Amino acid sequence: MTRGVAAVIGVVAAVGVGGGIKAIGDVRDKKKPAYHLEKAPVQRGTVVGKVTATGTLAALVTVQVGSQISGRIQELAADFGSTVKKGQVIAKLDAQLYAAASEQARANRDAARGNLAQARAKMANADKQYQRAQELAGKNLIPPSELDARMADAEAARAAVAAAQGDLEQARAAYHQANVNLGYTTIVSPISGIVISRNVDVGQTVAASLQAPTLYTIAEDLRQMQVHAAVSEADVGKLAAGMRATFTVDAYPQERFEGKISQIRDAPQTVQNVVTYDAVIQVDNTAMKLKPGMTANVTFIYANRKDVLRVPTAALRFRPPAELLSGVKIKGKGKGKDKDKGRDATAADGVPAIAPRTVWVLRDGAPVEVPVTVGVADGSHVEVESPDLAEGDVVITDAIGRAERAEGKRLKAQAGGTTKAFF
Repeated sequence: MTRGVAAVIGVVAAVGVGGGIKAIGDVRDKKKPAYHLEKAPVQRGTVVGKVTATGTLAALVTVQVGSQISGRIQELAADFGSTVKKGQVIAKLDAQLYAAASEQARANRDAARGNLAQARAKMANADKQYQRAQELAGKNLIPPSELDARMADAEAARAAVAAAQGDLEQARAAYHQANVNLGYTTIVSPISGIVISRNVDVGQTVAASLQAPTLYTIAEDLRQMQVHAAVSEADVGKLAAGMRATFTVDAYPQERFEGKISQIRDAPQTVQNVVTYDAVIQVDNTAMKLKPGMTANVTFIYANRKDVLRVPTAALRFRPPAELLSGVKIKGKGKGKDKDKGRDATAADGVPAIAPRTVWVLRDGAPVEVPVTVGVADGSHVEVESPDLAEGDVVITDAIGRAERAEGKRLKAQAGGTTKAFF
């Protein structure tokens, strides 16, 4: 046999072997099921209903202490972290201008008093002149016009006294206002608490023309604090005042703090079309670990169901493909079903007609639809009730097609990972 003939025979043999291997592979592929079913058992256990939110810690009462007058800061008697009492002097403004204004107002008041005394003396003299004119007119010693003139002088004197009295009252009011402004140069704490912010320094000038500038921020009592948590509108209906809440802060990630909801405020807060409501949580801070402004990751527990049937949440979302249900009878009482007989899973248009709250259970190797009543969910499991469902039943959570499996294998191979067969 020549070398050329041997080479031809070798090629033919290789082609035959390859074709045989491919045929065997095709047969194996045909034997494989079209779908791989992901399954999970129905178990009894505890389902804890939770709502999570993010909030901010704040003192129960926070007061911003400002200045009602403009001036230069002359003295600061409190600093960050200072403990202050109600009425304690915490700052002083330069009082020279206000003291001068008070002195001027006092002088104006004294001058108004002198003017009033002078007007009263003139009025007394005008009254005497009028009385004398009346006596002379009674004896026909002066003409009537003279009597009228004396009467007019008396009335004018009385009006001058009234005007002088008004000027004195105005001067007194201006003097009082000047003293009040002088008193505002001494700033006192309106509450007892801790200074958490100081916004000015000695020598700085504050202007109170439009609004009072803030000098200090004082928290009344940091041993009792509150968390303002933004709860989404979808979850706010699950919460109520008095409900227990736990939270963590980044400063102590391993420690869990506790509190209670004191109120859920009705004012909505809308940010980028997301509506939230403020849940206020009262927190004991006797250890003084928590500080205003900390971010709190809050968890509200609204239900704790023990020893109940539960299934993975994926089981409620699962809807089997029409090919998987070909010729399968569906058990249950969903919409469009006969109460006792069951029905074919595929409608006339080829789309499965499935009840809205159902799970699919494997029984005798076939998927069976079972209607359930859904209870509390914790994110991974859901409480369910059904007379047709028992502990130990196997529910279907997903059906992965052959093409998806092949794609998964290809991606794993490209990533250098190991490919594990489903069967």
